[in-house]
Amino acid sequence: MPSLLVIATTAVPDHLRGALSRWTSEVVPGIFVGAVSARVRDQLWQAVTETVGDGAALLVHPADTEQGYALRTAGTRRRTPIDFDGLTLIRMTGTHKAKNEQSPL
Repeated sequence: MPSLLVIATTAVPDHLRGALSRWTSEVVPGIFVGAVSARVRDQLWQAVTETVGDGAALLVHPADTEQGYALRTAGTRRRTPIDFDGLTLIRMTGTHKAKNEQSPL
């Protein structure tokens, strides 16, 4: 049974955007929305992870969790999903410059 998915991309190759557009609609640049089976979703995500390059991608899809959805990421991002007692929270990482500049106590 098809279920809704959202894939958000940043700085990915054009051919990946074209491949995603075959199964989903690009509602705004880099945001793809569609209703596909779990098998197609997993194959699309495999294509994304193999070709994301220096870009980044995020997949949101329904799951049997407390929140009702699951997140998957590929590439380098400042926002990293973490599991906190069964809930997915987003951890923000600082920039490289901010990590090196520590304020005195």
